[in-house]
Amino acid sequence: MSMKNRLSNETKHYDAIVVGAGFAGLYMLHRLREAGLSVLVYEAAKGVGGVWHWNTYPGARCDTDSIYYNYTFSEELYQEWTWSERYASQPEILRYLNYVADKFELREDIQFETRVSAAHFEDSTNQWDIYLADGTNVTSKYFITGVGVLSTLNIPDFKGKDSFKGQAFHTADWPEDLDLKGKKVGVIGTGSSGVQSIPEIAKEAGHLTIFQRSGQYTAPANNYSYDEEDVKEIKANFKAMRAKMHSTYDGIPIDRPDRSVLDHTPEQQNQVFKEAWNKGGVPYLLATYSDLKTNKESNEAMADFVRNKIYGLVEDQELAEKLQPLDYFGTKRPISHIGFYDALERDNVTFLNMSEAHIEEITPNGVKTPEAEYDLDIIIYATGFDAITGSLFKIDLRGKDGISLKEKWDNGKKTKTNLGLSTAGFPNLFIITGPESPSVTTNMPMAIEQHVNWITDCINYLEENNIEAIEATTEAEDAWSKSVSDVANKTLFVKTKSWYTGGNIDGESLRFPIYLGGMPKYGKIIDDVAKNGYEGFHLTHEKNL
Repeated sequence: MSMKNRLSNETKHYDAIVVGAGFAGLYMLHRLREAGLSVLVYEAAKGVGGVWHWNTYPGARCDTDSIYYNYTFSEELYQEWTWSERYASQPEILRYLNYVADKFELREDIQFETRVSAAHFEDSTNQWDIYLADGTNVTSKYFITGVGVLSTLNIPDFKGKDSFKGQAFHTADWPEDLDLKGKKVGVIGTGSSGVQSIPEIAKEAGHLTIFQRSGQYTAPANNYSYDEEDVKEIKANFKAMRAKMHSTYDGIPIDRPDRSVLDHTPEQQNQVFKEAWNKGGVPYLLATYSDLKTNKESNEAMADFVRNKIYGLVEDQELAEKLQPLDYFGTKRPISHIGFYDALERDNVTFLNMSEAHIEEITPNGVKTPEAEYDLDIIIYATGFDAITGSLFKIDLRGKDGISLKEKWDNGKKTKTNLGLSTAGFPNLFIITGPESPSVTTNMPMAIEQHVNWITDCINYLEENNIEAIEATTEAEDAWSKSVSDVANKTLFVKTKSWYTGGNIDGESLRFPIYLGGMPKYGKIIDDVAKNGYEGFHLTHEKNL
């Protein structure tokens, strides 16, 4: 039976369907219900949380101060919730999102354990036909994706991958009640999930073998528990903090002097870098100078500082050499760590740099490199995600005339949007923190609030003015995509192979798909579009008015 034939007169209709019940989906649901719309959220997991539901690997935590990594739309919510530590762990973030769902009674409009397999725009009715994996379907006027940019797992297609006789899984698919004690464990990858999980795995495993794909810029988190005075001060300053969060480049309210590294002597540079390093966490390093991501010489000064720190932290200098990152600092997502370097020097840890000893194949008994075969009981893939577009492409999204989003965007190679919120040919589709928006280069809850507020205001405008459909124009889309590239091409991001551009996915090589102009500038752009009657969008008014 074709998907269209699955529809019937009994098919339930909603004003809006939202996919995903993480930070984005929960707030979108809250805002649309406030607006009086009928809305349903579909979530594949058993509960709320999005990426924080799935990423249960040991050591998982946010790399933004927890007091900033939360919603700011409700001061009451902010005053009620108290974070226990500076960088919140996955269980605590998940508790927070469950608290939000309960406080605002959101669960009644979320259907869990439900996957959206397809969403097709029907030209004749200007509505979305949505097909679920269980064979049922609904229709809606608006289709809104809150699927996240780091949700679709990436496991490289190593030769012999399926032949392994032991247990193998991705960090974002961590088994419940996994027992690592006495086991020979291999971890492939030292990105964020690898760096966070390795110290915890090393404590439990009989032996841990690490296969590093490339060196990373990592900084100590300097995590600590909040005391009562910390909490009082934080909550007393909510309004000022919120204002600063929404007015800073990446939604993290820390000072960012407008100065070049080259304005300072090497001694002065080192002092600035050292002070930021001692604060703990990557955001403070990134905020030291304004030209770190645009000036090669300035970037190299910071890169050398971090590289020298690695040599100082790792006693085994041969190991320290293998750990050296070679890319520009900050053009891959930098990583905060807790005990990573100490873990590498444990007696039960073997560290391999895959640039020297690449993985030839996965065998029934473990991992084979040109030099040796490593017997393993468990293989853990800390290999990241098919980022930015991967989760959108998991849904068979089809717009006008049946064109698929994956086809239009050429599997991510030709991604084009208007404002990172919509794309031509797909009326009434809204993408929260989608490609060509500030997205993952910012504090994500802030980027989500910015997008959800704009989408809600847009939908309110459409409903109040009897507008049946809104669609990005190709001219506006071309102009926006060009401006995104123009901004990116002035930076060092485009000179680095990273997951931002699909560099971790075999066969993918994309242009830089994120707007780097900062949240305040981006916010003014999208607000001006709204003030000008949604300039750059074609509005279709309801018939027979």
